[in-house]
Amino acid sequence: MDSSTVSPRTSYNPICVALSPGTRIGSFEITAPIGAGGMGEVYRATDVNLGRQVAIKVLPDTLARDGDRLARFDREAKTLASLNHPNIAALYGLEKSDGQTALVMELVEGSTLADRIAAGPIPVGEALPIAKQIAEALEAAHEQGIIHRDLKPANIKVRPDGTVKVLDFGLAKAMDPAAGASPNVSVSPTITSPAMTRAGMILGTAAYMSPEQARGRQVDRRADIWAFGAVLFEMLTGTRAFPGDELSDVLVSVLTRDPDWAALPATLAPRAMELLQRCLQRDVKKRRRDAGDLVLDLEHLLQERPEPVASAPASRSGRWGWTAAGVLAAIAIAATGLSLRPQPSAREMRLSMSTPTRGSAEFAISPDGTSVVISGLGGRTVWLRRLDKAEPQAIAGINTEARLPFWSADGRFVCYWSAGKFWKIDPSGGPATVFLETPSGFTGATINPDGTMIFGASLTSPLYRIPIAGGQPVAITRLETTRAYGHMQPRFLPDGKHFLFFATGPADAQGVYLGSLDSDVVKRLVAADAHGEFLEPGYVAYVSGGALVARTLDLTRGELTGEAQVIAESVSYTAATGHALFSVSTNGHVVYRSSAADRRQLTWYDRRTNRSSPATEPDSNGQEVAELSPDGRLVALDRTVQGNRDIWLLDLARGTVPRFTFNPAQDGLPAWSPDSKQIVYESKRSGPYDLYVKAVDGAGVERPLLESPYDKWPMDWSRDGANVLYYEVNPKGGGDLRALKLPSNAAANNDTIPVATTPFDESFGQFSPDGRWVAYQTNESGRPEVVVQSFPNPGTRRQVSIEGGTQPRWSRDGKELYFVSLDSRLMAAKLAVAAGSVEPAAATALFPLRLSGVPKHQYSVGADGRFLVNEVVEDSASSLLTIVVNWRPK
Repeated sequence: MDSSTVSPRTSYNPICVALSPGTRIGSFEITAPIGAGGMGEVYRATDVNLGRQVAIKVLPDTLARDGDRLARFDREAKTLASLNHPNIAALYGLEKSDGQTALVMELVEGSTLADRIAAGPIPVGEALPIAKQIAEALEAAHEQGIIHRDLKPANIKVRPDGTVKVLDFGLAKAMDPAAGASPNVSVSPTITSPAMTRAGMILGTAAYMSPEQARGRQVDRRADIWAFGAVLFEMLTGTRAFPGDELSDVLVSVLTRDPDWAALPATLAPRAMELLQRCLQRDVKKRRRDAGDLVLDLEHLLQERPEPVASAPASRSGRWGWTAAGVLAAIAIAATGLSLRPQPSAREMRLSMSTPTRGSAEFAISPDGTSVVISGLGGRTVWLRRLDKAEPQAIAGINTEARLPFWSADGRFVCYWSAGKFWKIDPSGGPATVFLETPSGFTGATINPDGTMIFGASLTSPLYRIPIAGGQPVAITRLETTRAYGHMQPRFLPDGKHFLFFATGPADAQGVYLGSLDSDVVKRLVAADAHGEFLEPGYVAYVSGGALVARTLDLTRGELTGEAQVIAESVSYTAATGHALFSVSTNGHVVYRSSAADRRQLTWYDRRTNRSSPATEPDSNGQEVAELSPDGRLVALDRTVQGNRDIWLLDLARGTVPRFTFNPAQDGLPAWSPDSKQIVYESKRSGPYDLYVKAVDGAGVERPLLESPYDKWPMDWSRDGANVLYYEVNPKGGGDLRALKLPSNAAANNDTIPVATTPFDESFGQFSPDGRWVAYQTNESGRPEVVVQSFPNPGTRRQVSIEGGTQPRWSRDGKELYFVSLDSRLMAAKLAVAAGSVEPAAATALFPLRLSGVPKHQYSVGADGRFLVNEVVEDSASSLLTIVVNWRPK
């Protein structure tokens, strides 16, 4: 980061809020901004106690809010503060005030080395003394065991008196995901290979990364030696040693290409050439090992008279560089990801990319593999992340809830479904336009080059085909031919005629199927956990046992052959919807989200003190739902352990977590009885999800409450024990809310009361404490909003949220309604209830939450007014996607 130049503010800045002059952080008063970057924003400030000028770096909110990460950063900062060298900008301390955390650093006047280089090459006689001071700074830090990891001209200042100051020493290590922070691609990409691991996630800037750093391997002080060589080369030539117009081009240069040695000045001594080549050795064992040796080399060079280069630089590079043109071309194609055709000889690479939303669950890679579109919580904001850019950009023009974004066949448009309509938008910006209307729901879609779209309408429907130019949807598959509950998540094959889809159903029917536009005959290819996609060269990728694997597709015989090739050991998926979190481009690139990132933790939030405290350790067993019992003793957890989804009961006092349901079917989404003695839950056994009830103490047996042809999700049990409110997928595909009078015997009761039955989706239903009102979420406006409606007679209804809302809950006294805003804040709205009317006041924000979207509440309201939140744990993997460039079978 260039700390000498004021950077203009942009509308999208996920780091922190700009500080105005006069703002106080502890004993420091802000006077002016200096710059901004991925590790924070820097300001000039005055130490009011000592009267000196300092630089203040305000840390990103994602780090400052996390106590564990901040403690680790604090320890790292203490180590950095121990550095005391005239060529290293001093770190004075860590200041914490009013929820903000900032580093207090020495204010270094003068221009950066990047500014100097921008004016042209630096003469050898001037460049070598600067290089010697940089090497002395590295030597001093390395002796303390500190590696810079992000050495570059923008992090080096040259004062007017010629003194060199290296900035941000060791901050990349302090922000390293291995130390608890999430990587920030605004600083640089994170490269991992062969698979993403904690040890493989590091920070740096691509043009100055060592090869081992770019590949995500462990680094030591020799990574700084490489960066030093790249900086010295740039000083002497005015050009980067490893150039590229795009990020992927830069990475190719770092990994495969020699610097343009001929660009070096003719007066450069042979020893200087040798020093540069030793610094820029890709084989780390052959690279210069010690910065102290660099200092000695530079001292000798400064004592010698510069001499012309003895021989053509190209003759030297042949001894250690990869110079075969064919190899370079193939690897360049692999790294850039810009080829529209598969390259059999291309090298596989893996990059990890941070997403702009926590726990983002919906994304798709473009057909040409150059961009990823990502939908955030609530779906109202959709981001485009071009792989050659450092920052994601929000796609302007999307103002409704965008579900499961996907790409048009030619990659020109991002498409999505919202409130009964299919929309498309140019990824560079809106407005979004409707290209099809359908009253059905949505479980995935695919479009071929001829303009035919296939889509899934609901969890219990077949697939439909429809021309995107307009027309009526026509069923293209039949459930009875597969004995499946539902067909969903279709994906066209490259021929535009055949397609893959996922079917839910009994174990011998569930899996990935092959279909064709020419026939309604389909064939099961393989048993699977979720959907499949065609992957070059000639494979089908799908999820099996939680892993993302691929097998060869014999299209003529309609079979998968050969051994399964593992692409990723774990990938996040939801079996009920058939949606796995991976996406494939037409040229063989894969983007996926690991299930290892799906960790959740129960945390208490105190409204009065605005403090949070963990109630449990992080859970990596697919803890999608956590419902607090009315008496506050137990928490019913919806967890997936070893592929089986069941309900478990957490005793908050004892910490024990026994299993509650044992059927091999998928059991989940618990709802408590008012006396905390029974739990209603969904169970998928012989058909769709049905409702079952079971005593908490284990007495008696579980019994069905409601069986019907459509999936049902329990939401709430009225306080008088008379009704259960549940979410149902109706024949038209939208979500309806109905109430069920609980039977007093073991017989199922199909007599239900309609609560909200419209062409739109209604969900998250909750009874008021007195049973006279229900609160729920509806998307009839195009985005989720929270409303309150009278019960059982739906005569009065009022909208509570204004700018979108989800997951409503009542306070224990019924005088407030809580909900989650679309930017993940817990909101509270007071309600004035009298004589059959209800008037909500404007909602106020209580505190931010860390949630991911699932079809059930992610927080409960305790009797003491606290909130128990099932929140996403923001570790280094929580917001990462892994991109596999040019996947090839082993």
